[in-house]
Amino acid sequence: MYRRIMVPLDGSGLAECVLPHAEALSKGEGTKEIILVRVVEPFYIPAGGDYSFSEGEIQKFNAQNLKAARDYMSQVTSKINPGAASVRTEVLSGSAAETLAEYANKNNIDLVVISTHGRSGVSRWVMGSIADRLLHSVNAPVLMVRAPGCGLAS
Repeated sequence: MYRRIMVPLDGSGLAECVLPHAEALSKGEGTKEIILVRVVEPFYIPAGGDYSFSEGEIQKFNAQNLKAARDYMSQVTSKINPGAASVRTEVLSGSAAETLAEYANKNNIDLVVISTHGRSGVSRWVMGSIADRLLHSVNAPVLMVRAPGCGLAS
């Protein structure tokens, strides 16, 4: 049923809490491939800012961020045991929610497994929720796992 599972990661331990869920799903559903995806947002200079970065410095900074993301993904790949499924990584550049949704929709993803940091109210509105935006823009089902330590406030 879930032949291709996409797991968005942001480099945090909280995001990685979904890995055991993706593993369990892949072993029980005949999954062929788990795709770990990391989106790196490009460095940019805000309009009206008085910054003295050259185009070369910006390109170097973006290249360093992409390399760090690839290194991180290699480390995460060694942590996952997907059973018979293969594991592949993708490091993409762009706005996180839009890039993830576009990737999922263009690559026949059957399920997205993502952590949610449990924000609500004003903090969710101000900071946004990538998980929520994916839920509303991806053609596949989205399994949101509340990250440990992100319980509801009492």
